[in-house]
Amino acid sequence: MLQQSARDFLNRQAPVKHLRSLRDAGGSKGFSREVWAEMSALGWPAMAIPEEYDGLGFGFTGMGIVLQETGRTLTPCPLLSSAMMAAAAIVHAGDDAQKSTLLPGIASGEALVTLAFDEHTHHRPGQVAATAKRTAGGFCISGHKRFVLDGAMSDQLIVSARTDDRVPDGRGISLFIVPATASGITITPCQVLDTHVLADITLDDVRLPAAALLGAENEGLAILEYALDAGRIGQSAELLGVALEAFERSIAYLKERKQFGVPIGSFQALQHRAAVLFGELELCKSLVLNALHRLDSDANEIAATASMTKAKVVETASKATAEAIQWHGGIGMTDDFDIGFFYKRARILETMLGDRYFHLDRFARQHGY
Repeated sequence: MLQQSARDFLNRQAPVKHLRSLRDAGGSKGFSREVWAEMSALGWPAMAIPEEYDGLGFGFTGMGIVLQETGRTLTPCPLLSSAMMAAAAIVHAGDDAQKSTLLPGIASGEALVTLAFDEHTHHRPGQVAATAKRTAGGFCISGHKRFVLDGAMSDQLIVSARTDDRVPDGRGISLFIVPATASGITITPCQVLDTHVLADITLDDVRLPAAALLGAENEGLAILEYALDAGRIGQSAELLGVALEAFERSIAYLKERKQFGVPIGSFQALQHRAAVLFGELELCKSLVLNALHRLDSDANEIAATASMTKAKVVETASKATAEAIQWHGGIGMTDDFDIGFFYKRARILETMLGDRYFHLDRFARQHGY
């Protein structure tokens, strides 16, 4: 019922032409505040937040189902950044004051919070050059963060910074809750290939109180990785939606497009390619659902599950969207036809939070290779 209601809402309020309108309007809006308000009224941002903080306590599985549907319509919204990743970090490591202050606003959709962690062209969350130095009243942060999801629209940032430079990468990193309007912050929005908006953020001697520290000092990487794994699983759900919609649209096209007086779907070579892809997509459905269940049950090996799922879904979505372009032929390359938007969105999601090779390597290392 949740999946069908989400699908009906998104097809009505935010179809692919909604993405086109945001792109054509230009600027740094990123997503529609009006559509987001309607999503919030449906309770979507509250699903993974505990009931004691005004959430629904429905879990990440429900969030994943909705994200899959946003993938089908390519709907830009801060569900992944704020209601999944940032909320996961706060629920996992925040103190009572931080939870009581931030989570109700995230649940209602009125407050947007995002993670600011990457500093390089490639996804390397453990390589942190930004620094947070102790001051008399708290901390002073300086550094630069790249590709911040929904960073131009967020009210609060969860920023990773090095608090101990005597230890190598992976340790001595802490997380801080930073108001986006704090003195010393410069936010530069940038529209990427799929017309979604990311942000580069510079922090220049940003002063924070001691209460801004999220979790224990020097132990921020473990918290960050948990939140990122939640995001990687949610992102896999969205990417699965992108792949499924591209596949289903392409199958419909194979049945209606004719060559030599017959539908091109009657050609055996195309049938074989479609059958192989169908099997891969069914496998991805199981992987995503398993990963969401594990995230909800707090099972072991969340990191391995997240990497396994992301690597396989990326592989399949890449194939699904590339095949979609090929099956559509020349018209698939035009802006007038929607299928190219799915190809572009898949390319962005494939690299965000680690590409297939990052996660294959991570999965192998977690198993002793």
